[in-house]
Amino acid sequence: MSATETATLLRADERALAARTRRRRLTPGEWLGRALVVAIALFFVVFFLLPLVWLLLAPTKTPRELLLNGPFDFGAFSTLADNWNALMAFQNGIVWTWLGNAALYTGGALILTLLVTIPAGYALAMIDFRLRRTLLAVTLVVMLIPSTALVLPTFLELSAVRLIGNPLAVILPFSFFPFGVYLTYIYFSTSISKDLLDAARIDGAGEWRVFWRVAMPLATPVIALVGFFNVVGNWNNYFLPFVMVPGRRAPIQVGLAELLSNVPLFNPTSAGSVTIELPVLALATLVSVLPVLIIFLFSQRFLVTGMTAGGTKE
Repeated sequence: MSATETATLLRADERALAARTRRRRLTPGEWLGRALVVAIALFFVVFFLLPLVWLLLAPTKTPRELLLNGPFDFGAFSTLADNWNALMAFQNGIVWTWLGNAALYTGGALILTLLVTIPAGYALAMIDFRLRRTLLAVTLVVMLIPSTALVLPTFLELSAVRLIGNPLAVILPFSFFPFGVYLTYIYFSTSISKDLLDAARIDGAGEWRVFWRVAMPLATPVIALVGFFNVVGNWNNYFLPFVMVPGRRAPIQVGLAELLSNVPLFNPTSAGSVTIELPVLALATLVSVLPVLIIFLFSQRFLVTGMTAGGTKE
């Protein structure tokens, strides 16, 4: 190939590249679509992100600064320390008791949930037995029932066996997690080949050994996913613990309601008793969500894997 032909080809390639990279003129419909996407994104930023920023900055201010200064102005670290001391002084540091109660109820329920949910989902997905389809249908139906609708019958049952006020009155209902059974069923049905399990059975492994040695090591993502959803739902649950364990055995979410009742702005009748200012209440809210945030940060790799697993079938 001559030098002239080479130069011609290079110029042609440059013109083709310029044509591909030249910005295409957008039609009015495309401009409208992009503007709509940007407007929706800005709406969600304003509606969700800005309140979180305000909540993060509120504990650094005094009550007067919170009302008169800009909503997104930073106060002072000394004010943050004062608000922390005020929170810890409320009822002799009962916040730590509330956090400990929440950890006990959530952790106990998590253990029972995993012990029941993972084998149940595995059995529904991998083992053929009588009433299998019926159990799966019942699981799906129970998922549709709001958890608050079950509080009253659960209270009557636990009251009959005299468990009201006992930690088991919260742990046992928290362990009832049909959504986790369904997640596990979907994972085992779509992500683990039955041929792999059959090969282990042919090698002489019993059903329990197949589950424990073969299926469980492959189920780490769904275990993390079920555990996370269970922890978040139980940690943030208010109504059930409020009914079952009143007083000092309440978890942090019920404790936040008690703190709120001592804020004069929301409850004028509390003016003569111990009062909680708004920055202290904001700090207590951050303290209540911090454990869940830490769990999410350390387990997000498993959560992403668990959410995407099962998207395709072998």
